[in-house]
Amino acid sequence: NGLHPPVVEQPQYSMLYRERVEGEILPEAERFGMGLVVWSPLAMGMLTGRYDQGIPEDSRFARYPQFAERFLTEENRKKVLKLKEVADELGLTRTQLALAWVLRLPGISSAITGATRPEQIRESLGAAGVDLPQEALERIEAILKGEA
Repeated sequence: NGLHPPVVEQPQYSMLYRERVEGEILPEAERFGMGLVVWSPLAMGMLTGRYDQGIPEDSRFARYPQFAERFLTEENRKKVLKLKEVADELGLTRTQLALAWVLRLPGISSAITGATRPEQIRESLGAAGVDLPQEALERIEAILKGEA
């Protein structure tokens, strides 16, 4: 038929939206030799601290309230504040921590950050090559599971 087989899948994946990718999509993609180019690795800005003080008028959550309902929970707010402590200890921004965490898996080829300003691109690039220490990964996992 002349068609090329798929080589990449593009699921949503972040610290706050991970179960389906880790449990179903990533294992199948790896089985077929496909990479993942994930979108919304910053949970629409939730993981950056953008919503620490509420919902700015010019934000994605203001434009798409259905996503605010999904991500902007008290439980997630607490997780984001605890993740800030980890980022600070590692000398990273929350954006860089979230991106480095997403890119830690060999099956993740890239991440679509959705940057809207040049400074966001520069900040995101600071995650390139960051190898999170095992201790930090364990702390992050405990935070995400609500155990810390």
